[in-house]
Amino acid sequence: MYVCVCKGVTDHQIRQHVSDGARSWREVREATGCATQCGKCACYAKSITRDAVQEARQEADMGLAYAV
Repeated sequence: MYVCVCKGVTDHQIRQHVSDGARSWREVREATGCATQCGKCACYAKSITRDAVQEARQEADMGLAYAV
């Protein structure tokens, strides 16, 4: 689904950037341009980023638990 119509950014793109290593809204915004034009999408995009980062951290923690 499109999150930022101005820049054509989807929720999948945001999640992919987090999967590729982004760990903050600033990093996602700089990589995608999301919320840099009108800004109406910022709250929703931040929420998606926050959820994706939390999921990535949980996956990393689970991976560490299995490694021990």
